[in-house]
Amino acid sequence: SKKYGKLWQIGQSLKKIDSPLYAELSEGFEEGWQGIQTERGKEYAEKIFNPDLKEAIVTMQEDNSKENVDKMITEVVKAKFILPAKVVPTTQAVTENGQTVMKQATQVQFRLLENQKKEKFFGLFTDTEELFKWQDTQNAQKVVTDFDSISQMVMDPHSGVVGFVINPFGKSVTFPKPMIISIKQQKDFNALNKDLFKPGEQIKIGEPKDYPIDLMATLINHFSTEPNVNVAFLRMMEHSDKKSFLVVVDFIGDMKKIFDAIKETAQPYLTEDVDIVVMPVTMDLARNAINGVEPFYRKEQ
Repeated sequence: SKKYGKLWQIGQSLKKIDSPLYAELSEGFEEGWQGIQTERGKEYAEKIFNPDLKEAIVTMQEDNSKENVDKMITEVVKAKFILPAKVVPTTQAVTENGQTVMKQATQVQFRLLENQKKEKFFGLFTDTEELFKWQDTQNAQKVVTDFDSISQMVMDPHSGVVGFVINPFGKSVTFPKPMIISIKQQKDFNALNKDLFKPGEQIKIGEPKDYPIDLMATLINHFSTEPNVNVAFLRMMEHSDKKSFLVVVDFIGDMKKIFDAIKETAQPYLTEDVDIVVMPVTMDLARNAINGVEPFYRKEQ
């Protein structure tokens, strides 16, 4: 699918691990935990079924058309998933201004899949029937999560995980990390910019008549202090009689935080006639806008 990139079928490339491989991922995962719910007994996980997603996977595997791939991805984004895990209550000592408070915390260890290259994946399950195909999971603890939360954990540079596999021991689909980033960024951009474009309106993109050198220099200085931005491009966009500097960025991390900082940095250089739109490079419109264009910023390696 041109929209989302390559889908991988995992097939037999994953080791069916007989002894559980657990990874301690509780450090630095606060953002991902927001959508993770630890199981209270078995009841919550047993209410997760996802029949629409399972049907969409079968349809996509029978006919790998763009329409079927996009339908399957839409169901993935909406779904709740089960993950086998160890959930261990722990105690943390939090010290502020010389005073220490003992707090209850939850430590979560996820059982991971590993392929022949020793790459690690989260295994996501649409229901307990699929989960129990993995050896020794009948009595395992479970957590329930969604696409947003699992994508945050995959994208975390400390996780060492390169993607996730849905139903790895059934009709499986593997989502590698670059594809997860692309879907997550498109989803977040559309949510943050619901009113940016009107349905069917014409959008023109080209070079600025006069390049805003001061704006570009200020943004370059800003990007040099922003480690999550890798590359940035500048174009001119016109739609609905509005003109905007279009800043296209290749980045990883919290879109709202990064984009708000870019807009705030650019504010002194904007006018009533020209505002700014920041867009991830993963959007179709952005990729078309920068085709054949050199970036004005590239992070030093």
